[in-house]
Order: sequence, then structure tokens, then C-alpha cells
Amino acid sequence: MTRENPLRARLEQGLFTVAPGAADALTARIVQAHGFDAVYMTGLGATAMRLGKPDLGLMTQTEMADHARAMVRAVDIPVIADADTGYGGALNVARTVREYLQGGVAAMHIEDQVSPKRCGQLSGIRLVPAEEAAARLSAAVEARGSEDIVLIGRTDALPGQGMDEAVRRAARYRDAGVDLVFVDGVKTRAEVEQIAARVEGPKVLSLVDGTDAAELTVDEVREMGFSVVMYAVTGLFAAARATADAMARLKSDGRPGGGAALSYAGFCDVVDLQAHQAFAHRHGE
Repeated sequence: MTRENPLRARLEQGLFTVAPGAADALTARIVQAHGFDAVYMTGLGATAMRLGKPDLGLMTQTEMADHARAMVRAVDIPVIADADTGYGGALNVARTVREYLQGGVAAMHIEDQVSPKRCGQLSGIRLVPAEEAAARLSAAVEARGSEDIVLIGRTDALPGQGMDEAVRRAARYRDAGVDLVFVDGVKTRAEVEQIAARVEGPKVLSLVDGTDAAELTVDEVREMGFSVVMYAVTGLFAAARATADAMARLKSDGRPGGGAALSYAGFCDVVDLQAHQAFAHRHGE
């Protein structure tokens, strides 16, 4: 039976969706607690959190699907999940769609890189021909069937092959039947403006902290006509910095530094301890 997908409902109503990235289920709960519309399971963050390694195509399909499933279970807002290249040919892509569907993911994106892929912000990205990438997406569309997962076609052509090729591929992927297109690797405001003007139809933007493009406000992105904006690394980079600072204080001072860290009680609120205990108590525990 087809699940009701709140993200699709937002898209059909023309509502703009802000989806901060989360590297794990705990971060996803923090995103939800701050009232955001959706959360983005970033592949870079998942790889860093699960393996402690860079985003160079090291995570398998089953690891990524399992990571997404855990995030879905932790929150009530829609989860948009990275599905890398789809993890193989048409049959592999179809299986990936089914795994993400069974995990309750609201949306997933499949990209046009050669496997093993790498983070869209890195140099040295290699792409499959546009025809092959479009075939991946058409396989995903057919595998979805009547289910309501939102499919996103991503191109990583911008850094290595330029804006014209990125726009051409985005149009090709839209024609393959996906719901949204996504030009990744954006670094400047000018690139965002070009994508807004030249890429037709519903589209996704991913902004990476520290780039010129990330200086754009949410309102500016909305006014440019994007349907979804994702902040893939904002929480991840902040958490890594905060943890590093806490460890430095512990090493230098011989005790925790306190400061801006959560209290134990505050952390219990994040993981909803009170509701879990109340449930156990109602059932004799």
C-alpha cells in the first residue's frame, strides 16, 4: 500500500523545504526539535560518522540504507537520503529504491558519477555518460511503481565540465521522470543564480558552509525558485568543532570545560528520555 509522503505534499502545494543535514539519528532529532521541514541524510556525514573516513564511495548500499532507516525511525519529519550512484546497474538501482522505500525514506537522490564516487565538493570527479545516468534514473522511476518516494536526479558535472553541461544533464534527468533535479558542487552565488535561471522545473540546492554560495539566506534561495535547500554539513562541522574543543579543554585542564555543552538533563530532552520512561512505567517496568 502506498504511504502518504508529506514531502511530496509540500512539493505539490508549492511549499519551500529547508532540510539541514544530519550525520546520524541523534543529529536528525536535533534538526526536528528546531522545527525544520525535513532532514537530509548526507552521505559525507554518514561515512564520517560510521567509518570515520572521507566521502570516497566507501559506504555500501546496505550500510547507507540501514543508516537511513535508523534516521527515519528517530524522527517524524521527512528524511531525504543520499543514494550515491544507485550502487550498480539497473537491477542494483531498483533494489536500492526498494530498500529505501522499505526504510521509510521520503526522498532519495541518485547521481551521475562513476563508481566509486566522491564528494561533490572534491576535484577529480568522473562522470558516466548522460545516457547511462538517465537510464539509472528511469530504472529508479520504474522500480518505484505506485509508491510515493520522491526521486531526485543529481548531476556532478558543474565542477569539472561546467555550467552548460550541468544544465544539459539536469534537463536530461528531468525528462527521465524524476521529481526534482539537483546540480551539486555549487560554490558561488553566481552559480546558484545561473542554476535558478537556466534549470527548469522543481530543483534542489545544496549549500556547503564556507563557500560564497552559503552566504545566501534561506529567503533568497526561496525567491530564486528552488523547491528544496539542503545544508549538508552545517551540523556535522559544528559538532566536530565542538567535540574537538571539548577534548582540547579536557586534555589541557584535566577536567571537562562545560561552557556551551548540553547538560545531562538537556541531552535527555534531545533523546526524549521522559517519554520512553513513561512508556516503560505504563507497562510495569
